[in-house]
Amino acid sequence: MLLELESKDNNLIVRLEGELDHHSSESARQKIDRRFLEENLNNIVLDLRKLTFMDSSGIGLVMGRYKKAMERHGELVIVNDNEYIDKILNMSGLLKIVELYSTLDKAMEKL
Repeated sequence: MLLELESKDNNLIVRLEGELDHHSSESARQKIDRRFLEENLNNIVLDLRKLTFMDSSGIGLVMGRYKKAMERHGELVIVNDNEYIDKILNMSGLLKIVELYSTLDKAMEKL
């Protein structure tokens, strides 16, 4: 899995590509948390558009980052236009608490 992190204003933009599963989620979590805390950011934008697979470990990663953002009085939003990932997000119930956007620009407007 490829992971790209970018800080913009008070936001951490996380771009994930490939498979987010039990093999990759722990490493991704550590890198995201380290950057988020070191730079004292409040919001996290998870760009999932290039994911090809996500299992329950990926759902756990999203939930944990949601909690981290909430602890800092921030928000977590998701960018996704992939039907497969949408289905997983819907089935998990995450979309009841996290906003979903089809483009990064739309997500950034929200924050």
